[in-house]
Amino acid sequence: MWCPTLRRPRTLVAMSTKARTDVERTRWLTQREQGAWIALSGVMIKLPSALDAQLQRDSGLTMFEYFVLSGLSMAENRTMQMGELAAYVSGSQSRLSNVIKRLEQRNAVRREPCPTNARYTHAILTDEGWDLVVAAAPGHVRAVRRLVFDGMTREQVVALREVAKHILDRADPDTAWP
Repeated sequence: MWCPTLRRPRTLVAMSTKARTDVERTRWLTQREQGAWIALSGVMIKLPSALDAQLQRDSGLTMFEYFVLSGLSMAENRTMQMGELAAYVSGSQSRLSNVIKRLEQRNAVRREPCPTNARYTHAILTDEGWDLVVAAAPGHVRAVRRLVFDGMTREQVVALREVAKHILDRADPDTAWP
């Protein structure tokens, strides 16, 4: 980010040679970029919290749990290999395993060995899990519409998708984003 205090000679002199070199070589954000970054940072912090609060209040689910159930609800036979599900929900294997354990305790999901390769485990959405995600979906969609899409033009929606995909491709180039 552009930072006027780092441009003052007195501040640079007090820095180590490496730090001073880093400061001098850094391609600082323009004011326009800094404004965009601050806005995006706010979205990254506030939007997940708002969506998580809505899901917790209305359905007793975290946003991550909802994404797991939603992903399984859209999968063929409501079944996904655990590694594929972790990638789908952008979570680590250990985080997913802990969430699946909690969802199993609610009878929303069950795990079974892959019938064609015992090294893999499948997560399967149960009827109770289906009912849970179906009941949670309308409130979640209303919150997403209210917080994200209401008031946006079609062009803004297209631009949002393109910008988000660009960022995701840079952050995780091994994942194919929709």
